[in-house]
Amino acid sequence: MPLVDLLRQGITPEKLALSLAFGICLGVFPVLGSTTILCSLAALIFRLNLPAINLINWFVYPLQIALIMPFIRMGEKLLGAKPVPYTLTQMITMLRTDMWATITALWHTTMHAIFAWFIVGPLMIWVLYKSLTPGMRSIARAYHTRRNAEAQEASAEGKTL
Repeated sequence: MPLVDLLRQGITPEKLALSLAFGICLGVFPVLGSTTILCSLAALIFRLNLPAINLINWFVYPLQIALIMPFIRMGEKLLGAKPVPYTLTQMITMLRTDMWATITALWHTTMHAIFAWFIVGPLMIWVLYKSLTPGMRSIARAYHTRRNAEAQEASAEGKTL
């Protein structure tokens, strides 16, 4: 199990939970192509587990796509902006056709989505961290309990692990 492997390597349950929370939250940042850099920076700044944060980031990629329009709409509402007349599918087609023209045309729309993410993101990291920490502690306890039982059994048999 990958989580147990990380705990076996010495990462604390709290750091693992924080890595997962950042990976999920930064993984849905509403700018395609930016999340790996953001997750890597967060891992360096907060001394998080780089493989864990990026694995989760890549895992939530479909969620990032699904949340782009809600972030755009939320940002438009919060900022009182006129709604962009495109669907997500149309925007992706535009990007594939002419990336630079699309980035230029949708600059303000992207800023609305980023604004909305900045309202939701930090709270989402905190909620995820608080929600994931007990589970990570439970996994760590189960791993250490199993490891101690194996060590006692090996000791009773005269073996060392």
